[in-house]
Amino acid sequence: MATQAPAARPANPRFSSGPCAKNPEFSLEQLADAPLGRSHRAAVGKAKLKEAIETTREVLGIPADYKIGIVPASDTGAMEMAMWSMLGARKVEMLAWESFGAGWVTDVIKQLKIDAEAKTADYGEIVDLAGVDTKNNDVVFTWNGTTSGVRVPNGDWIADDREGITICDATSAAFAMDLPWDKLDVTTFSWQKVLGGEAAHGMIVLSPKAVARLESYTPAWPLPKIFRLTKGGKLIDGIFTGATINTPSMLAVEDYLVALNWAKSVGGLKGMIARADANTKAIADFVDAKDWIANLAVDPATASNTSVCLKFTDDRIQDGAAFAKAVAKRLEAEGVALDIGAYRDAPAGLRIWCGGTVETADVAALMPWLEYAFEAEIAAQ
Repeated sequence: MATQAPAARPANPRFSSGPCAKNPEFSLEQLADAPLGRSHRAAVGKAKLKEAIETTREVLGIPADYKIGIVPASDTGAMEMAMWSMLGARKVEMLAWESFGAGWVTDVIKQLKIDAEAKTADYGEIVDLAGVDTKNNDVVFTWNGTTSGVRVPNGDWIADDREGITICDATSAAFAMDLPWDKLDVTTFSWQKVLGGEAAHGMIVLSPKAVARLESYTPAWPLPKIFRLTKGGKLIDGIFTGATINTPSMLAVEDYLVALNWAKSVGGLKGMIARADANTKAIADFVDAKDWIANLAVDPATASNTSVCLKFTDDRIQDGAAFAKAVAKRLEAEGVALDIGAYRDAPAGLRIWCGGTVETADVAALMPWLEYAFEAEIAAQ
């Protein structure tokens, strides 16, 4: 039993699940080339935005015939843009296993009020993917449950000859998981997750099938300007070459470029996946050796390698929510882990970000502190 505070500390205590830690080599001086005070429509602004799009394609291995756009309002804006613009043409299956996926269900069923079926699973589990009709229906799902610590294991369940489209919220998966682009028609993510970029900007990736849907289908409801991807029945191609719908932050764009180039320096997508996997393993090895803590993910095959959610299992704990909050508060007070409490809608516990900008040595250094804080709070009950 650990009775004294560990001697070693994480060099960086930032384990927030968003905004996430900046890359370990980051400095503000790296943003000096940002064209501040310049129009994003000037040549220099358009060049930066186009570079951000094409470097995203390079790092993620996105096919050349897929469109990549920078859009407002982070991943939420990108997802709602896709759902408001494309859904309603056929039946939709909504898959949800955490709070953000549940939010998309609310959007589609209660706001858009279209023909949709919701399939849900408890936190720590995912739905039966074999029972999803991807051949005939549109499907909306979250690849990685940021608030539940579970992910889709692969894209094998998605039909190659599908008639509908797939809309995938990949915000805590992109740059940490190998996304099968041939299975995804609309993919969205944000800069502030795996790359540790700045918030407020979203990315939307469209397959040729998604573009065809946009150009052949007009939804029954009005679309605000911020959601419009077509004009006169044709895709607004400028959105996907750097002509953004509204004014982007050129400082945030520069920061995203810095993050992308850092990702390239550590081996690109494969290197980023390896870093996240190593971080996750440091936690898994610790948890496997303890009988008072467990991964919220029920099946290791669906456990996330970015947002690792943990639950306390000791039967001496009298109030699970209060106990978990006290542990997180103690670790923050010690300066060894910031912002690791479970998401407000999730089961009581901890959530430790393990994306590629986090150093494995820091995750490993945090583990003895988890035990120290656990034992201290048990004693304080």
